[in-house]
Amino acid sequence: MRAWARLMREHTDELAIIVTSEQGKPLAEARDEIAYGAGFLDWFAAEGERAYGETIPSHKRDSLLQVRMQPIGITAAVTPWNFPVAMITRKAGAALAAGCPIIVKPAPETPLSALALARLAEQAGCPPGVFQVLVGDPVELSKPLLDDTRIRALSFTGSTEVGRLLLRGAAESVKKVSLELGGHAPFLVFDDVDIDKAVRGAMAAKFATSGQDCLAANRIYVQRGIYSAFVETFAAAMTRLKVGHGLEPATDIGPMTKLSVAQKCRSQIDDATKKGARAICAKHDPSLGLNFVPPTLLHDVTDDMLIAREETFGPVAALIPFDSEDEVITRANNNEMGLAGYVYTDSLRRAMRLSERLECGMVAVNTPSFTGPPIPFGGWKQSGLGREGSRHGLSEYMELKYVCIGDLAA
Repeated sequence: MRAWARLMREHTDELAIIVTSEQGKPLAEARDEIAYGAGFLDWFAAEGERAYGETIPSHKRDSLLQVRMQPIGITAAVTPWNFPVAMITRKAGAALAAGCPIIVKPAPETPLSALALARLAEQAGCPPGVFQVLVGDPVELSKPLLDDTRIRALSFTGSTEVGRLLLRGAAESVKKVSLELGGHAPFLVFDDVDIDKAVRGAMAAKFATSGQDCLAANRIYVQRGIYSAFVETFAAAMTRLKVGHGLEPATDIGPMTKLSVAQKCRSQIDDATKKGARAICAKHDPSLGLNFVPPTLLHDVTDDMLIAREETFGPVAALIPFDSEDEVITRANNNEMGLAGYVYTDSLRRAMRLSERLECGMVAVNTPSFTGPPIPFGGWKQSGLGREGSRHGLSEYMELKYVCIGDLAA
């Protein structure tokens, strides 16, 4: 695994070009993803050496009670197109460190990134068959993975709708399932915080990966006392973003990977403006094509608009004013998605209260950047099951076995 990570870093430029060519994200972000993905292999290579069991103080005379952690067996992973390298290594790193072979079914939009990883794994000395990649039609390939009883665990990152289907299919053979599903992240900005700092954080949380990120700030709630100033500052920063091809060095926002994502962005903009929201757009060259969506700010958004109820997955920011802490926490939690939430405040007490009250698996306070190999990545409610990364991610690929050894006094 360490050799695999080393080869990924040595081939960063080639891998990044493949990612940008398939997925569309700016080349600098693709390079960051390669480093991010390699970090999971290094981290799990070390964590696999700490898959400790335990000894239980015995309630039975002359008996030794143990708990052992053992590999669950062959595993399968269905991975998304927005992070076509890192989402594979986050799953494969944990599975391999636990001692489990893994079959990866990448998104049909980004097969070459997965195949490039497989070639590097082979060059790193991964035994034949231990890391496999299947490319092709997702329905045709997913069914045999779900039906085969030799596959004991399934990991999926993608939409909640597809996650439900896979969960139903996995139930037939009672597979262990981990799901990292949709997000609809609230970003809460209070009037005690520095506006420039909050805008920088909101920009990073909204427009990374051209907005095609399950952690993207989808609902940006701003306390009314600083709302107008925040809108003005955010709009000024957003309109400086450059839309273009991912291989062009100056590009900040690349194309949407799928036309359907771009169409959803446009439908949310149309719905919001018809219902009274006001739109500010960055400059855009229409000749770029239908997959390109200019960064757009919708302000004075209300809860009845589509963008306030549904994940966007694109470069469209929804700004919503609020008055009180109790009000905004109720509105933030009024959704079945619960992956991540953001809080910007200079009050430690408020930060602690809200990090407790937000109904999501991950909370970032005064920062847009909080992921990485050591953290337990995952959501509450319909945003998923289980965790990836961290020691908890390793346990998704292991079975707990209790052993009682008796008659020790004989």
